[in-house]
Amino acid sequence: MTVRHGLEYAAMRSAAALVGRLPDRLCDACGTAVGAAFYTVDRRHRRIALENVAQAFPGRGARDCETIVRGSFRHFGRLLFAVLKFNTLAQSAMLARVEFEGEDRVRLAHAQNKGVLFVTGHFGFWEIQALVHALRFPPMAVLARALDNPALHEALEQIRTRTGNAVIYRQGTMRRVMRTLHANQGVGVLIDQHTLSRDALSIEFFGRPAATTAIVAALAYRTGAPVVPLFALPLGHGRYRMIYEHPVEPPTSDDPEALRAFTQRCTDVLETYVRRHPELWLWMHRRWRTQAGSAR
Repeated sequence: MTVRHGLEYAAMRSAAALVGRLPDRLCDACGTAVGAAFYTVDRRHRRIALENVAQAFPGRGARDCETIVRGSFRHFGRLLFAVLKFNTLAQSAMLARVEFEGEDRVRLAHAQNKGVLFVTGHFGFWEIQALVHALRFPPMAVLARALDNPALHEALEQIRTRTGNAVIYRQGTMRRVMRTLHANQGVGVLIDQHTLSRDALSIEFFGRPAATTAIVAALAYRTGAPVVPLFALPLGHGRYRMIYEHPVEPPTSDDPEALRAFTQRCTDVLETYVRRHPELWLWMHRRWRTQAGSAR
């Protein structure tokens, strides 16, 4: 473990030990302060976020863009502390802090006995939603990238799997995903990260081409599993609303254009939520790296 990784892990452990003793309001304030501190010191990601927001909302002035970016940094500080706080709670206490919208959509999707593909992005409190999802519905396996810090990676995986979910990394991805769907469980995919694979699809996101994973479209066509977008919004005072949207109409063939059109529909749902609550999305990520036509 490098010195940096050791310091990061020590900071996480200190925060985890602290949040269990803090009331929700103070926990939220600490997360906000941590996010604000990173806004101040992390010039590189602040610059990326400001550029992204300015291009996504060309009609907004510099002050409005700065307000969104500052809010985004603060939000991700709150998300960190919220996840650590939830990890200290009993499962009944977790459920007492959330309300569900669209439960019937999930149950109807599972009633097809083909598994369910859940799509979302780095928006809102997605980590909290995954945790409580498995307490109300069949568990899901979340597709994720391993963290660079091995100690933080192990700690986060323990949190993510605490309520019965699984995490699937790149090695053996398709085989494990297919097994999960065949067991009529869920598979969660975040569709808002720049994709380097050769089969990436060029999708419009805020009016700009963005290389997007084709895995959801391919799986939806191959398995017939319904695709349900999900989002977790804050209600204040340590409470959250877990929203399950209407299923997205599946691709009608494995033709590249059909897969692209389906992925565009999924992305459009995510964009709708980001436009409503721009401060809850990960603007610090270099989402738009491709020129039009460089991805299929």
